[in-house]
Amino acid sequence: MKVVLFGPPGAGKGTQACEISAYYGLTHISTGDLIRKNIREKTPIGLVALDYIERGKLAPDEVVMQLLGREIAGLDGYLLDGFPRTLAQAKMLDEITDIDVVINLQLDDELVVSRIVNRMVCPVCGRSYNKLLHSTTVCDCGATLTMRTDDTPEIVEERLKVYREQTLPILDHYGAVGKVKDIDGNGSVGEVFEKIKKALYDYDKKR
Repeated sequence: MKVVLFGPPGAGKGTQACEISAYYGLTHISTGDLIRKNIREKTPIGLVALDYIERGKLAPDEVVMQLLGREIAGLDGYLLDGFPRTLAQAKMLDEITDIDVVINLQLDDELVVSRIVNRMVCPVCGRSYNKLLHSTTVCDCGATLTMRTDDTPEIVEERLKVYREQTLPILDHYGAVGKVKDIDGNGSVGEVFEKIKKALYDYDKKR
C-alpha cells in the first residue's frame, strides 16, 4: 500500500504516520528527514541540497524527487509524510509511482490554533505534548520539553493560509481519481487511528 498523508499543521500527522506505518508495515518517509540524512552523509545529491539551503533557498523539486525516487525504489509499501506540498510536486510524483490512497486529516482552524499554541515538543525524540492535556514538562524519554518560537497565533494563521493555497489543489488532483479519504482529525490518537483503519479497510482487505 502506497499512502500519502495530508493535514493542516497541528493535525497530528507525525503521530498518525507512526501509527499507520507500524500497523501496516509501511516505510515512513519524510522528505525533510530524507534531505537532512543525505546532507549528514554528504552524498552527492545531499551536497547539492545543502548548497541551496546555505543560500537560504528550498531544495528544488527536481532534487527532492531524485532523493525520493531512490528511497522508494523497490519498496512495496510506504507512507509519504508532508509530501507532495504543491500540485507541481504531485504531478512529478505521478511520473515515478502510483499512489494508492491519500489520507486527509481534517481539523477546524480554531482547534488547529489551540493545539499549536499549547504545544510542547521534545528536542530529543520529537514527541509532541499539549499543555491543555498534559501537566508534565518532561518527555517520557526524560528530556525537558520546549516550545517552538514560531508556534504563535499569528504565524499559525499564516501557515494555515499557505496550507490552504498549496494543498487544496493537490487534494483536487487526487480526488479527481477517487484516491482521497477524508478523516475527522478531532479526537484522541487512538480514536483518529481507528477512523483511518476504517478508511483503509477495503484496500487492506484485498491484501
